[in-house]
Amino acid sequence: MKKITLLVSCFISIQLMAQEIVELPHETPKDISWEGPEKQYHSKIWDNEVVTNVSTPTMRVFRPENPNGTSVIVAPGGGLYALSILSEGNHVAEWLNKKGITAFVLKYRLVPTGEDGVKEITDLGNTNPMEIGRRVQPVLPLSIADGLAAITHVRENATKYKIDANKIGFMGFSAGGAVTMGVGYNYTEGNRPDFLVPVYPWTTVLPPNDAPTDAPPMLIVCATDDPLGLASGSIELYSKWFSAKKPVGLHMYAKGGHGFGMKEQGLPSDSWIQRFYDWSIAEGITAP
Repeated sequence: MKKITLLVSCFISIQLMAQEIVELPHETPKDISWEGPEKQYHSKIWDNEVVTNVSTPTMRVFRPENPNGTSVIVAPGGGLYALSILSEGNHVAEWLNKKGITAFVLKYRLVPTGEDGVKEITDLGNTNPMEIGRRVQPVLPLSIADGLAAITHVRENATKYKIDANKIGFMGFSAGGAVTMGVGYNYTEGNRPDFLVPVYPWTTVLPPNDAPTDAPPMLIVCATDDPLGLASGSIELYSKWFSAKKPVGLHMYAKGGHGFGMKEQGLPSDSWIQRFYDWSIAEGITAP
């Protein structure tokens, strides 16, 4: 039994060593502290592999065999208490790689949590949902800063990653969608994303604002039956870009719920990522 355990541990260590992980520069906040390490586990509550208690922002690099120059930074969702690291992260990156797109899965900073961050946000949702917003507000600016740092890193290392420095996009899901929009409102010349893809973005924590004067093209994805009521915010976000005469698209599926990511539900929303790819070709973001 000890030999088997040792072999499994060695195998996991080799896998981690094979992963290309980038730690992003960040400032340590004075008013927020994390106890204990980052955690990754399967949440029975969400039936998802999750990462919680992220205090140091990192990215995992996913390189395609034949890069076409386009890249996407992927920000998983999870209410800023967790990251749905597979269905809204690694599985997205793997799909993009098959299309020649280089992907970077971002672990942005989260609300400090203990043994089970998913249980914490679930319990608060049932007993004191206002407390979730109170805890999230001071952390969201840090998460957005991590997103901007990710763009800076990718652009400064474009040659290393064999990508076009002018074809760097940012895609985020739910809370990651709020990070996406935060990036879209707070960039500078050096860390401006070349396109944005908020997927069922958490518009109640970061309401839609007017589009910047040099706003990048954007594709929004959501479902009418989103149980968190995010469809209206996605429509408003579309309207902001449309009113400013900025390139924008919206796929609003009748059914899909919330958090569908790369899960297969037997619904038209299952193919949302193909619709993103079609849009990227139409916009000249990706070469067919």
